[in-house]
Amino acid sequence: MKIGLYFGTFNPIHVGHLVIANYMAENTDLDQVWLVVSPQNPLKEKSTLLADYHRLAIVQEAIEDNPKLKASDIEFHLSKPSYTATTLAYLKEKHPSHTFSLIMGEDNLRTLHKWYNHEFLLNNYTFYIYPRVLTIQEEQELSIVENVSSNSFSGHKNMIICNDAPLMKISASFIRQSIKEGKDVRYLLTEPVLKYIDQMNFYR
Repeated sequence: MKIGLYFGTFNPIHVGHLVIANYMAENTDLDQVWLVVSPQNPLKEKSTLLADYHRLAIVQEAIEDNPKLKASDIEFHLSKPSYTATTLAYLKEKHPSHTFSLIMGEDNLRTLHKWYNHEFLLNNYTFYIYPRVLTIQEEQELSIVENVSSNSFSGHKNMIICNDAPLMKISASFIRQSIKEGKDVRYLLTEPVLKYIDQMNFYR
């Protein structure tokens, strides 16, 4: 099977994540998309994250009725911080009959040169890139860390640029803040996810 790996903290998983995951499962040559819940991103603070098992449970709730999407806790069992190259090596060993690819936003492509073993990843795995709308702050942050343009990677033989993928501008941080302020976020989260978060009183 051809598996697309969609990494994220999913704190929480929202309709933007699900639209992209489903697009990749339905409109590319991928057989399945695995949403890999990250226990810790080396570039992010961990203090704002829900417990790993809660974020995994929320992802499972969100995709329960879609056989083309799967929640993965693979990085929970690896040393931390988790690096994509390490995760891929482990998956290849555990599932030798599968072919793994990476799904990521264009903003991550622009910082790919900072990834651990990025040249190995580029030469050995296919990347499915979807467009992203960035805030002014995100653009400024990227401009600070960017030394290599995404254009130098976008033409690589292993890059599949999905320009017709839906352009989503939904952030988990906005959702968390909205919940904290008692605002209605029902259209940003699926009903099972909203119910889980509400029952557990998360983000309040």
